Amino acid sequence: MTKRLSIFPLTGAVLFPGMQLPLHIFEPRYRALVGDALIRDRQIAMIQPQRPTEGAPLYKVGCVGRIGEVQAMDDGRYNLILEGVARFRLVRELDVTTAFRQVEAEIYDEDDDETLTHAQRGGFEREARAFADRQGYSVDWDSVERLDDRSLINGVSQIAPFDPASKQALLEAENLAVRCELLVQLMQFYGRTDGSEDIVTLQ
Repeated sequence: MTKRLSIFPLTGAVLFPGMQLPLHIFEPRYRALVGDALIRDRQIAMIQPQRPTEGAPLYKVGCVGRIGEVQAMDDGRYNLILEGVARFRLVRELDVTTAFRQVEAEIYDEDDDETLTHAQRGGFEREARAFADRQGYSVDWDSVERLDDRSLINGVSQIAPFDPASKQALLEAENLAVRCELLVQLMQFYGRTDGSEDIVTLQ
């Protein structure tokens, strides 16, 4: 089964299932996108373009979001919170007359009850603590420990300071365990230094 989705292609803005993404909508075509979504199903599909240029090809995986909180301004702009529902795989882009792009996509059947093993969870938390210390982040670890596995891994995937390609790889990970393993590898990579004060990044 495929579904027609209205998309918001934005480099660096990656939404994960179960997570929230705040958006400020000001361009006329995306104001039209939000207005259309509000009168239909309140859904917007987030997906990254492969290049930050107009009409660039899209990556193959994105995430459908549902508009939660929304503030409509007098000048037509919106502030809203998009809540991740499920990932989708791009089938093809559609030829449309709307100002915003639309695609045909297959929706992933997400397993909301997927969990990590104790070893996977423990290894991830140890690496996350080391990464936060190296980066100088202040983290409420008591709150982190109370998160379920899905919220923890998807949440860190969404907010971690990785480049867009790394975020895309996390989104495309086959399952939660694979995403967790990739996150650990990325934290180790980004946390390395070459003896100077510069942090290694993926370019």
